[in-house]
Amino acid sequence: MKKKAVFLDRDGVINVDKGYVYRIEDFEFYPGVFEALKLLQDSGYKLLVVTNQSGIALDYYKEEDFLRLNDYMISKLKENGIEIDKVYYCPHHEEGTNSKYTMKCDCRKPSSGMIRRGIEEFDIDVSRSFLVGDKENDIKAAHKEGIKAILVKTGQGVKYVKDTQADYVAENLLDAVKNIILKENSKVSVR
Repeated sequence: MKKKAVFLDRDGVINVDKGYVYRIEDFEFYPGVFEALKLLQDSGYKLLVVTNQSGIALDYYKEEDFLRLNDYMISKLKENGIEIDKVYYCPHHEEGTNSKYTMKCDCRKPSSGMIRRGIEEFDIDVSRSFLVGDKENDIKAAHKEGIKAILVKTGQGVKYVKDTQADYVAENLLDAVKNIILKENSKVSVR
């Protein structure tokens, strides 16, 4: 049986977007994130992070810096009983300064390569899955794969609210998750 998933952008959804976040001391979870992700996990959703990390291609930080911060994020979530099934990241940018990562790719949102890989790797039922993002590029990427998309007003989301193609607009991740769960299963207790 195919599985359901929530694809999550990172900066602006899970953590405060301070612009090219790569240092542990700059990483700050939004309030309600642990509760939101636990609700999704307990409701049987796969948790897949899909994040553009063009700062690698632009030489703002190294891929190792991203991986170190990713390990920190995963460990903090585990401490709170949350297992992220996989983190997909795109280190590319067409105008990068690091030649190893300077390219047009199929993974950088609004392209949907990271989402497509998650769908294939975890046998995801797109009709029962969602993406939560704070930019219109997140929304476009989700729709390319037939996934419902929720725009949150955190991060850069408030800039896109007027003209978004999102299926739903939420205040933050917890608000988005409560709506996902309510829509799918009204028997689940939501605070």
